[in-house]
Amino acid sequence: MQLNKLAKSIILSSTLFSVFSFANAEEIRVAIGTQDTTINCATGGLLIRELNLLPKYLPKTGKYKDAKYDIIWKNFTSGAPLTSEMVAGRLDIGAMADFPAVNNNVAFKKTGKESIFLSVLSGSTTGSGNGIVVPVDSDVTSIQELKGKTISVPFASTAHGLLLRAIAAQGWDPKTDVKIIAQAPEVAGPALKSNKIDAHADFVPFAELFSYQGFARKIYDGAQARTPTFHGSLASKSYAQQYPEIIQAYLRATIEADQLIRKEPEKYSELIAAKTGIPAEVVYLFHGPLGLQTRDLTWKPEYKKATQTAVETLKYLGRDDVDIDVNQFIDDQYIKKAFQAAGLNYAQQLKNYAQAPLVAKDALTQKPIQSFERVSQVWVKGETKVRSYATPENAFKDLKNLQKQGKTIRVVYNQDRDLKIKVLANLAWYATDKNGQINAFLLRGNANNWAKAHGGKVYDFNNAQKLVK
Repeated sequence: MQLNKLAKSIILSSTLFSVFSFANAEEIRVAIGTQDTTINCATGGLLIRELNLLPKYLPKTGKYKDAKYDIIWKNFTSGAPLTSEMVAGRLDIGAMADFPAVNNNVAFKKTGKESIFLSVLSGSTTGSGNGIVVPVDSDVTSIQELKGKTISVPFASTAHGLLLRAIAAQGWDPKTDVKIIAQAPEVAGPALKSNKIDAHADFVPFAELFSYQGFARKIYDGAQARTPTFHGSLASKSYAQQYPEIIQAYLRATIEADQLIRKEPEKYSELIAAKTGIPAEVVYLFHGPLGLQTRDLTWKPEYKKATQTAVETLKYLGRDDVDIDVNQFIDDQYIKKAFQAAGLNYAQQLKNYAQAPLVAKDALTQKPIQSFERVSQVWVKGETKVRSYATPENAFKDLKNLQKQGKTIRVVYNQDRDLKIKVLANLAWYATDKNGQINAFLLRGNANNWAKAHGGKVYDFNNAQKLVK
């Protein structure tokens, strides 16, 4: 009898303990808003989701020992609806550009709450990435020719800020010297095709996408403005304070996503393409080595300045009437701890301004590429790796060989000699010097200037290839 009573007591105690433990096992929501088609946000959203990177970093000890995680992903095409969901409390973390991020903070403040800027995802301290395009058959070749023209742009976006700065640099009044209208990229594309607008300014990746698709041509890149721009990750401040370890886990996943695409940019460009519909050839423009923008998770002074510029520009537009202390909004403690947990040196990376490096041999000569100002690249259909060349001459020579072999060329890239950015070769301009050396340029004006200064001539893509025997 005593044994039966003891057994019953043990069973009852065990059952009660199990019930108590289950009742106290916290289910923690981790709701993340992404912008898949804004491919600069890929390492803060799409890649983490598709590669299931987050669960491996979520805490499982201490107060999280019995936690169950409800991971939710929601995709958006812009920052505004993502912000609405965050403010409503349906999302905890989100990825967006500097301008929408400022609007995010303003929206939180108006409800008596706060959001914080966690980290940079990808950007450019020199401004490359945002751009202005015109219809492909337009006679316009530079921004100087847009006076009196109709230019569309997604309002209150980072591209809107670029457009206003570019106009100001010309000494124009944005209210009288040009006609600026609001258009999302999905509207602007058809408008460019039908010549209903003279030009369109947009953020990553639409200037390049429209150019790649053949109905537009880029005439202005943000690198000309020398004004930093970036995309980054934000979080509800209250959520971050309640679950700092989860924020760090998300950032650890971001770090791994960045490392993966750095190692195999072609592979992950294809993955991004499959999930977004943005061609891998366009994705690689940004995420490949020497790309348009650099994936960098550290808070460079230039990115803090870009955030302050966004604050001031949005006030000018009458979009924000709330004061924002950028130094309070940007909270780098979480990314610093994530770097430390990953065994990385945050201070060292903070000082690193280099583009994603190209470590490759010239596909024609098999010699290591050591100078990068004239690098060309060719992506051949059926090949998993992009071919790299030290010079346009070597690339053009190999192109002839590849075409003779019946190979299909997916895309050709060149590095712009002036702007130091990757450009689509078929839309570039080529200037020779007195020795016949070929240099690539996004802008015809820059090519003309180079040729004049160095005793050469200017060619389009087809005619530049004919220079190589």
